[in-house]
Amino acid sequence: MYVAYDQGLLGNGNQGAEALKKARAALPPAIQEWTNYTGWELPSTPKFDFSVSESWNTGVQATMSALSVAPTKVHEYTQDGWKYMKNLFK
Repeated sequence: MYVAYDQGLLGNGNQGAEALKKARAALPPAIQEWTNYTGWELPSTPKFDFSVSESWNTGVQATMSALSVAPTKVHEYTQDGWKYMKNLFK
């Protein structure tokens, strides 16, 4: 979470777009260095053309929604698991 916050990923859409630009600039050289070190050859990355600013709020809302229901879902899945285990031993 700290790295995401520190790099501006939790800010507004413009900050997210800037963080994505930084990642796009830093990742290819790092991946190239890694593949040279390991001797592996990776396929070229697909090109995506979308605006981070336009989709930022949707992503944040989906993430926060998933995080907000996570405790409830974990409880439900735990209960279902216990019921399943009880039925196995009947």
